[in-house]
Amino acid sequence: MKLSIILLFTCLPFIVLSQTTAAIHYKIYNTATQKPATTADIVNNMTQADVLFFGEEHNDSTGHLLELELFKQLAQQYPHKTALSMEMFTTDCQLVLNEYLGGLIREKSLISDARTWPNYKDYRPLVELAKENQIPVIAANAPSRYTNMVTRNGLGSLQQLDAQAKAYLAPLPIDTATGAYYDKFIGIMGGHGAMAGMQLYQSQNLWDATMAWSIAKFYKTHPSFKILQLNGGFHSEEKLGAVAQLKKYATNVRVVTVAAYTDNNFNNPDWSKFKLLADYIILTDPKLPRSF
Repeated sequence: MKLSIILLFTCLPFIVLSQTTAAIHYKIYNTATQKPATTADIVNNMTQADVLFFGEEHNDSTGHLLELELFKQLAQQYPHKTALSMEMFTTDCQLVLNEYLGGLIREKSLISDARTWPNYKDYRPLVELAKENQIPVIAANAPSRYTNMVTRNGLGSLQQLDAQAKAYLAPLPIDTATGAYYDKFIGIMGGHGAMAGMQLYQSQNLWDATMAWSIAKFYKTHPSFKILQLNGGFHSEEKLGAVAQLKKYATNVRVVTVAAYTDNNFNNPDWSKFKLLADYIILTDPKLPRSF
């Protein structure tokens, strides 16, 4: 009863907005059937999965509302067996995040000491829902000082770190994903000529691997939980990046992927663009205001 009441009031703004404006400005599709789907369909699919990757556009306001709705439904369907994992918090801030979730520190301290993103308002409803319902939140991402270190000096430079620093990262050495993911990354960056060596690609792999390792550690100690992972779309598209890294750390983990994009043709998708990107795609109206 407590969970239902809290979820109702926490998600009331979403319910009102979805019934008036947002619901007519997005479509969810099952890419296998290329047919419309619902958030309930995605959650029901989690009966046979462990981790739900949601690949977002960070400033898509409609996408953020749907993240909250999926989280709410997962928490309702799997009470005390749901967790949230976020790219938006780094592993060295897990203690601060736990202190906030436990009611020990103020939100002001969370924002400053956990170095929340400038658009934290987009993720705040999920964190508050987790706090009110004692749902674990995983600070999944690698600290930026270490990804910057790799961008400057390569993955090998991480070996200079002490044991405490290495504990914030996936186990070293990081296995860089090659093949399709490398080709995709090069394409996004504008070709080999736009990259000064491999360091930028290596830092991307550190990012992916640390998020995957963070999820894998929780999954291995909480095998019955359903984990919602939030990250930028590139990290989980085509089940590459963080998804592929997760499979290395937890070979039996079962994954469902969602990818959200703004697209003018959200009512009539160009399947040549979207059919391979995720198990479900959410297409949102680009005419709606962005969150930043």
